[in-house]
Amino acid sequence: MITVHHLENSRSQRILWLLEELGVEYEIRTYRRDPKTMLAPAELKRIHPLGKSPIITDDAHTVAESGAIIEYLVAGYGGDALLPAQDTPERLRYTHWLHYAEGSAMPLMVMSLVFAKLGKPPVPAIIRPIGKLLGNGVREKFLVPQLRLHFDYWESELDQHAWFAGDTFSAADIQMSFPLLAAESRTDLSRYPNIRGVLERMRERPAYQRAVEKGGEFQL
Repeated sequence: MITVHHLENSRSQRILWLLEELGVEYEIRTYRRDPKTMLAPAELKRIHPLGKSPIITDDAHTVAESGAIIEYLVAGYGGDALLPAQDTPERLRYTHWLHYAEGSAMPLMVMSLVFAKLGKPPVPAIIRPIGKLLGNGVREKFLVPQLRLHFDYWESELDQHAWFAGDTFSAADIQMSFPLLAAESRTDLSRYPNIRGVLERMRERPAYQRAVEKGGEFQL
């Protein structure tokens, strides 16, 4: 039996969605964030030394990292429908987006969130004004232009195909869902109709809806 060690409002929501798409039986062990720090609880370190989510356990195997988990589940649980054929342009795009999501997109998203909080608790009150100025400066001069570059890239790619790997839904779309949802929660996407369109198509999928029902909606 697969167990998903699911942290609320986290990347592990994608793993629930993937398992629903695969039709694989699994159980959820839910962990709550610390209300002050918003970090994962210490109990997760009993499952994996880094104490991060997502993590799955499957018999004797413990697998961490979203991309690695997706590859493990697709390969081991009949995910051919979610994986483009080998030696095709779609497969190359699939591999790109599967790794791009965490390698290029999410670091910028996380940096933007961190710098936006420099002027707020738990930063000590005496340095919050400086923190706010620093955070706003980094965001406006570096992060916002970089994020716009990536959003434009997504929009352009989705203008060519309905989904990230091509015209057929794949596990790469599941992997990309978190950056898209994070962008939607913090950015006006009105000038990005293709991004908004793929988000709508994701939310229309029954497996996505079942995953949200079981794991909770994102509150990013």
